[in-house]
Amino acid sequence: MPTVIKGQPTSQEVLQALADLQEPVALGFSCGKDSIATWIAMREYGIEVVPVYFWLVPDLQFIDDELAYFEEVFETHIHRYPNPSFYRLINSCVDQPPERLRVIEAAHLPTPDYPQTWDLITDELGLPRETWKADGVRAADSLNRRSSFVQHGVMKQHSRKVSPIADWLKQEVMDAIDGAGIKLPIDYEIFGRSFDGIDYRFTEPMRKHLPEDYERLRQWFPLMETDLIRKGADPNAF
Repeated sequence: MPTVIKGQPTSQEVLQALADLQEPVALGFSCGKDSIATWIAMREYGIEVVPVYFWLVPDLQFIDDELAYFEEVFETHIHRYPNPSFYRLINSCVDQPPERLRVIEAAHLPTPDYPQTWDLITDELGLPRETWKADGVRAADSLNRRSSFVQHGVMKQHSRKVSPIADWLKQEVMDAIDGAGIKLPIDYEIFGRSFDGIDYRFTEPMRKHLPEDYERLRQWFPLMETDLIRKGADPNAF
């Protein structure tokens, strides 16, 4: 039985409202189970999905492989753009050696937020800025998310953000994915979730299972190995 979110429309009502618009809906696609299920749900309602993947580090092979798989499955090109967190990490000099600090400071890279990034994306893709931006956020994930939906809504008119499967339970997500014959990405085998950070949860499994991508990540954040050592990894292994 779906989650009941006080004062909010059901997912069926949200999906039907989006379908009735007969307009494209952008989807922040993370390759995670919830965003996969959101894409499946919107496809079933005949909604034109414009998927966007926000990369944290460019050219990770396992990410490129996943995106290629989902493009084939959904027969749709997935647009790739930098995650705003990429600029935040670089500009904050996270895991950067001293010799890079002056270069980073001199570069004066922007630090865009998500609304600014979405405006740039919709402009580049020729979509109106008022295009709805969907995500796979679900109320059942946490009390904070449920509270946010009750307070701010499932369809946020001001920001044009929408969570089409907000009232789904995890089993509904998995049933939708299984029913569509879609495989979960390797993330769930080695991370237990979709990739979205450069901390120990992701770097240690990458070091063991995806060494080439680990080295690519280390090129961008050379001192990230200090986190592994702090967590008890053998420093002689690096």
